Amino acid sequence: MARLWGRDWSRGELERRVGDIQQIGGVRLVELADGKERGVRAAQFRTGTGFAFTVLLDRALDISSAEYCGRSLNWRSMTEDVHPAYFEPDGLNWVRTFYGGLVVTCGLTWAGAPCSEPVGIGTNRLGPRDLGLHGRISHTPAKNVWADGEWEGDDYRMWVRGRCQESMVFAENLILHREISTRIGANSFELVDTVENAGFDRTEHQLLYHVNIGFPAVDGDSELLSPSSEIIPRDADAAAGLDQARRLDDPVHAYDEKAYFHTLSGAGDGATGTAIVNRKLGFGVFLKFNLNELPYYTQWKMMGERSYVVGMEPANCLPVGRAAEREAGRLQFLEGRETRRYRLEIGALTSHAEIDEFERSVAAWSAG
Repeated sequence: MARLWGRDWSRGELERRVGDIQQIGGVRLVELADGKERGVRAAQFRTGTGFAFTVLLDRALDISSAEYCGRSLNWRSMTEDVHPAYFEPDGLNWVRTFYGGLVVTCGLTWAGAPCSEPVGIGTNRLGPRDLGLHGRISHTPAKNVWADGEWEGDDYRMWVRGRCQESMVFAENLILHREISTRIGANSFELVDTVENAGFDRTEHQLLYHVNIGFPAVDGDSELLSPSSEIIPRDADAAAGLDQARRLDDPVHAYDEKAYFHTLSGAGDGATGTAIVNRKLGFGVFLKFNLNELPYYTQWKMMGERSYVVGMEPANCLPVGRAAEREAGRLQFLEGRETRRYRLEIGALTSHAEIDEFERSVAAWSAG
């Protein structure tokens, strides 16, 4: 049943009171119309609780903006929801079209820092390959898109589905099948990905979910809740702030970004999660996933003015570049015709009681 306005509602009770379920919540397709966003298709979700989010169909079905009762869950950059035609793949130029957003997908064949690989390594048959920051998939429009909703008993479930293809003649041919779904009365959504190697050759596979949390969840004295058994700083700058890695600050002028690699604990089945919480406000954003699918986790801490964001980033790799992952023996592959499934749940913590409940879950995951 849908939990709305302090009580549970059956399908019949709601349908008697509205002519169209969109009066309460639902999903609808729209198209952005101005500036560098022009032509970007999107799906807008509302659940009736004040929880709403936007999925960009032309950016790999990634999540742009999300909010709960006017409080943003995510950070937004100054670039807007840029059309993928503006993508600049070389070096660090990925950030020119990095709109922030709640979820940006990095991969599918490489993610992390730019690097170069010589001809004859892996799928590099055509010559040396220069791999820019975080891969190509987030700039890939979805096709076979289906946005809809239906009653499942007394629950109204809504979704958007589609697939994106990362392919190159004589190289990789990977397909991302994605479904994002939620329900009326919910304050979270589920993202389920199936990555398919549609080719016959073994192919490199890196996948990182760049989950970008912003103000007001991120603020001075906010913190990262995580079942971390070890935290490794990426570099000397991060090492200098290691003792305060999970504590957040007010915006700092000319702040240098820091990254930390967390070893997370989880339940016996691999379930785990993290959250950014603002206890003064009684508000936060949580992320749940499975360590058997995504064994690595990076915290991106950026406390700069305007660039004021903390990234919660589960992945099947560390974001140090594909060449370094290959050398370290961590690089994952998909065999020909193989598929792999990933699931995330992301949502709002809307009260002190919900923050306390999530902290108890973190303690349980830490205990194993």
